[in-house]
Amino acid sequence: MGVPKPPEPMRTTLRIAALSMAAALTMASLSRAEPSPSPAERQELAGLASQTQDEVRGDILPWWIKYAPNEQNKGIQGFIGADMTVRPDADRGALLTSRILWTFSTAYRIYHNQEYLDMARWAYRDLVDHFVDPQYGGLYWTITADGRPKNTVKQIYGQAFGIYALAEYYRATGDNEALAKALGIYALIEKHAWDREHGGYYDALGRDWGRLEGKNLLGPAPKSQNSHIHILEAYTELLRVWRDPGLLESQRDLIRLTLDRIIDPKTHHLILFMKDDWTPVGDHVSYGHDIELSWLIVEAANVVGDQDLIARARKASVEIANATLTEGIDKDGGVPIEGGPNGYIDRNKEWWEQAEAMVGFLNAYQISGEPRFLEASRNSWHFIETRLIDRVHGDWLMEVTPEGKLAEVELRDGRHFPMPKLDLWKCPYHSGRSCFEVDARVREILGGGPQD
Repeated sequence: MGVPKPPEPMRTTLRIAALSMAAALTMASLSRAEPSPSPAERQELAGLASQTQDEVRGDILPWWIKYAPNEQNKGIQGFIGADMTVRPDADRGALLTSRILWTFSTAYRIYHNQEYLDMARWAYRDLVDHFVDPQYGGLYWTITADGRPKNTVKQIYGQAFGIYALAEYYRATGDNEALAKALGIYALIEKHAWDREHGGYYDALGRDWGRLEGKNLLGPAPKSQNSHIHILEAYTELLRVWRDPGLLESQRDLIRLTLDRIIDPKTHHLILFMKDDWTPVGDHVSYGHDIELSWLIVEAANVVGDQDLIARARKASVEIANATLTEGIDKDGGVPIEGGPNGYIDRNKEWWEQAEAMVGFLNAYQISGEPRFLEASRNSWHFIETRLIDRVHGDWLMEVTPEGKLAEVELRDGRHFPMPKLDLWKCPYHSGRSCFEVDARVREILGGGPQD
């Protein structure tokens, strides 16, 4: 498949019984464009938007501008510890650079701040100059601190975030090179990662895009919800700037597949891992991915513009949000890392699940008008404020225990160290995006209109 020529720059605008409440919602209520908040709710919404805006512009973005760039290798740091100690020899990942690129491209598009553009450009050059595979295309998963390829597996999760970031950078800047690179990765995913027999996408391929066995970073099976929901997210971003019929059809297929194969219709949880033929592998629950998909799938359907898919996505979204609210909120108010048929498996709370819960519950409020979802969104922000915002070093803590202490990582030799401030996974994307989303959604609800 050849890489299409990019267009001119554009700016396109409990269990089953416990879940019966969501199932009983009428299609009429789900089709409402927006809720009708009471005066108290309007005040609450305005306060939530104001607080999250202060957080993203006064804490999150400044922290990453100050500490993430590495002047020595013209890239992004690979590791900053909980005590702000930099490890200069740490491997670096395309995932972190892509997420920084997306965050600051979006920040520049919204706020038109030169500092944000400078940071986006820095991340763009890091991604393009250091992570692009010159022989086979796509992105390396990791490189060494001095820029040599390290893990060259084509993890489709990482490729999707490359598309996501490059498309948003194009959306913010009009840089045609960025769009061409996004389209190149998209073409490779469609050519090599799509399962032509059973549908869906494989999680991991070799450097040369051949099938791999037993080398999936995400889990114990060749397919996962994680890769699929982030391909969905990436294709949504790409469709905003490249309205291609082939991409539209791929996205329609992916939305249907997610609704039919990945969301369990009985529990409204995501099936985490699947064999080639979609046979589930394991029965664990990731509450954070559940609530994240609940709003990503509505956004995807809206951008596609298919009314049937929009209706199905909105219904599924509220059902998932209800399941999360019913089963996935611990007694401390946070969303636990993992659960299963018999309850919570890991009660620690990572930063990203709480950020996604704040958005997912607000999205469910927009669809259903039910005040309990607005309250849940506000409660997620309260957890973030009281447990995750780092009042000493800035930004957010990566993970906390049920007792509210910074979680630790156990090494193979038995030693422990606190969860870091920055590494391959810890990034500004979930936290920053949640603040961007809250502000945009509050504007829509209160009548100010969405940001471009």
